Amino acid sequence: MDTQYSSQYDVSGTLGDNTLSTGILAAFSTSGYSNEPPLLEELGINFNHIKLKTQAVLNPRGRSITPEVMADSDLAGPILFCLIFGTFLLLAGKVHFGYIYGVALFGTISLHFFFKLMSENSIDFTRTASVIGYCLLPLVPISFVGIFLDMNNLIGYTLSALSIFWSTYSASGFFIAVLKLDNVRALIAYPLAMFYSVFVLMAIFVEKSE
Repeated sequence: MDTQYSSQYDVSGTLGDNTLSTGILAAFSTSGYSNEPPLLEELGINFNHIKLKTQAVLNPRGRSITPEVMADSDLAGPILFCLIFGTFLLLAGKVHFGYIYGVALFGTISLHFFFKLMSENSIDFTRTASVIGYCLLPLVPISFVGIFLDMNNLIGYTLSALSIFWSTYSASGFFIAVLKLDNVRALIAYPLAMFYSVFVLMAIFVEKSE
């Protein structure tokens, strides 16, 4: 019975032309099939896409992103930027992680349904969250500067306004490309500017805790 079973099924660790190492040490190794995708890629984390999207946010006028990258709805970058933003606020004496994730969730849901009503092209929620989260990056320096300087003054207002404009311009450009809309960028930018303004208000007007 065992001989017949072994002749029908190959249980020696070979699959096609790919061979896996055997033994106890192999269980702790990182080797696998030659055509097997990396673990991070299987989890939806593509560092090359994260790099390209980050560069596109930092330089929105020179953006050249392939449709494959635009279709990638990873949330690794947005979560990282939110954590950095909240950490800088924490160092400034402001504990607002709950507010950050609450505003981000409620705002993203609202903007998602708003944009779906504006365009006949469908967009999934994770891609909306990905675009909005990546474009939060220009606001991160505001929370960093707030560690050392009081932002409740003319300089702080000016820097905050520039950051809001930067984030809004980048995000609206992404959504124009994804939704394939023309001549409605101002209509898309208005709710995005209000959304990003809430994060700036956290960095400027909330008093430091004792």
